[in-house]
Amino acid sequence: MCKENAPGAVDAVDGVSRFFRADTKCCTYSPRLPNYLVGALLSDDRPELAEGRRRMEEKIASRIGVTPQWVKPPAKFHFLYKNGHQFFGRAASLRCPYFALESGGCTIWPYREAVCSTFFCKYVAGADGRKFWMSLKTYLTLAEIQLSRWTALQLLPDYVLSGKDRAETQPAPLAVEDLDDIAPPAKAYAELWKEHAGREADYFRACYRLVRELPADGLEKLLGLDGTIELKTLEKLRDTAVSPKLPRTLKFNPDATVQWMPDGSVALGAYSDYDAIALPGEAYGLLVEFTGREPVEKVRQHLRDARQADLSEDVLVELYRHRILVEA
Repeated sequence: MCKENAPGAVDAVDGVSRFFRADTKCCTYSPRLPNYLVGALLSDDRPELAEGRRRMEEKIASRIGVTPQWVKPPAKFHFLYKNGHQFFGRAASLRCPYFALESGGCTIWPYREAVCSTFFCKYVAGADGRKFWMSLKTYLTLAEIQLSRWTALQLLPDYVLSGKDRAETQPAPLAVEDLDDIAPPAKAYAELWKEHAGREADYFRACYRLVRELPADGLEKLLGLDGTIELKTLEKLRDTAVSPKLPRTLKFNPDATVQWMPDGSVALGAYSDYDAIALPGEAYGLLVEFTGREPVEKVRQHLRDARQADLSEDVLVELYRHRILVEA
């Protein structure tokens, strides 16, 4: 996705660049880390995670976005992220605080959260793969919310019983502290953390120990009916992604983008701005024969008879997965 690392890459036909900066990649996002993942990072003494631990300790010391449930980005980041335009992968000001600029890697990789664990620029199974990973993100997010609430309930019950764990439906206006990137007022912070104020790292490690010792059926109980439904949905989408089936009829997607390349091949995109496939130019003339009025096999036979050409089932599956061809 970084043009300087992709020889032969071409710009989009609409003039809007989809390439990422090499010094940001797709990491123009700041994660919301649940308390037990923070504790897991702080408990991991491997040398390769030393920088990640240092950054997390620095973040905790700043007290900005540090709660008994999460270590999250500042409120100002959310405002910029929601109101930015065509910034993803390109705005250095929104680069993740855990991004290793020198290596282009992640300093907290083993303990990244649901969004970072499930986002990919391109998916093996195209649109079906993206649906699977988005469903997994929903499931993991539910787990993060419930596990972080449960650990807080064990260690700092007032935080949960007073409703501080509930998501805000309407974000509050940005305060002076939010705009100037300074810690919240000392009194408010002390009231939030109670007896754990000043010992936040120990609290996070305790959260990790609680989650590590939780049996599988304990997690299932915490996730409840919502977890059961999400898991069944996830299993269904996985089956679709792993074992795709061609619809009986297909048509060329009228919303697909078509870009002719200097070598005469054609690049086609549909389900994602970041994922296109290239075919020989002659193949484009075959695709438009799929109008949705005839079954796939009848269209293939027509192409063999009239054009002495064919698109194999494997090729058709990939075109369908990328939604270049869609169900009529």
